[in-house]
Amino acid sequence: MSAEKRLIDLGIALQELPAPAGNYVHVVQTGNLLFLAGKGPRGSVGKLGIDLTVAQGYELARSVGLVLLAVLRQELGSLDRVSRVVKVLGLVNASPDFENHPEVMNGCSDLLVKVFGEIGKHARTSIGVASLPYGIPIEIEAIVEIKP
Repeated sequence: MSAEKRLIDLGIALQELPAPAGNYVHVVQTGNLLFLAGKGPRGSVGKLGIDLTVAQGYELARSVGLVLLAVLRQELGSLDRVSRVVKVLGLVNASPDFENHPEVMNGCSDLLVKVFGEIGKHARTSIGVASLPYGIPIEIEAIVEIKP
């Protein structure tokens, strides 16, 4: 089943992208690889382990996954041009004693696997940081391979 069909079946409508929040672009292509700029959840601030629970972080990571999908569709015209989600990097704005970064990041990873199936399974790094731009709780970037 195509990724576009899965989106419909999951009842997901991707939002329009705002302009980048700085001097960068949403995505850079080199060869068959797309490097997606780090994205955060819209309108959300706080630290995991202080202001936000793991469950809330999971939902926020899922929402960032939706933004990454919107970047891909805008760049490619169709998610069906994706041949593999290669790597996801998740930065979690967390308290020093927070240890559940992988559970938070599963919100994005689970979404990518639901949308892309087997080709959505990816390598991933989840790390905690002391702060993120504008106080956002999560920032996620990705590397995606596309069909030639």
